Amino acid sequence: MSQKDMPKTPQEAVEKISETFKSAAAEFGNLNLDTNVPESVRALAEKTVTQTREAYERGKDSLEDSIGAMERSVDAAGQGATAFNRKVVELAQRNLTSGFDLAKNLASAKNLAEIVELQSAFIRDQFEVFASQAGEIRTLTTKIAADTTEPIKDQVTRSLDTARKTS
Repeated sequence: MSQKDMPKTPQEAVEKISETFKSAAAEFGNLNLDTNVPESVRALAEKTVTQTREAYERGKDSLEDSIGAMERSVDAAGQGATAFNRKVVELAQRNLTSGFDLAKNLASAKNLAEIVELQSAFIRDQFEVFASQAGEIRTLTTKIAADTTEPIKDQVTRSLDTARKTS
């Protein structure tokens, strides 16, 4: 559009746009839109829509199952953390009680030899106690890890089995 063809006022611009729209609408109206869509194209479109819907449903179901597995895993992790914290508190209480028992026994000792013997026996016992407590913690953390990962492992297995069946 050259400089001389440019509208000079807003009214001229509106008129120019209106003329252009009417011209385009007329050309569109002249198109022959009564052309029939071949049956094979319609059948292909219907089949594609059906397959897409089925794929969507499978994907949606899979996503919902995965979310459920994640929720179960997070719940198990939360329960495991609670159990772990309780175990740590329980072990700390046992160790404190043991320490207080030692202090009571040391306070009632009659001589230095008895104090040394009480202290030595306590240290020997504590090595065994700590080893046993480490075993308790290891067993608990192994269970927590298994409980936390089990829902996800089950979901992955189900997803792979489903994928194999649909292939």
